[in-house]
Amino acid sequence: MMNGWGNMMGGWGYGGYGSGGYGMMGMAGMGMHLIFLIGIIILGIYLFRRNTSYTHNGGGGKHAAIDILRERYARGEIDSAEYQSRKLDLESN
Repeated sequence: MMNGWGNMMGGWGYGGYGSGGYGMMGMAGMGMHLIFLIGIIILGIYLFRRNTSYTHNGGGGKHAAIDILRERYARGEIDSAEYQSRKLDLESN
């Protein structure tokens, strides 16, 4: 005896809204995969830019030291004689 509850989902199956019974879970899963993929791409771009900016901005050595020396001289932390002396030391190495 059927009392009207036999076709409770209106023909949509157990999951509703989609095929295979996954319904909205299938859509959410695809969305999560897309978000994960975008996150991986953004992380890769960030790491690439961080690495290239380090190498282009004088990742060390003589040029960075001379730049610091110039800044100290411009701020008045050292006088002309000390600037010239340190500059010669840096350029000779």
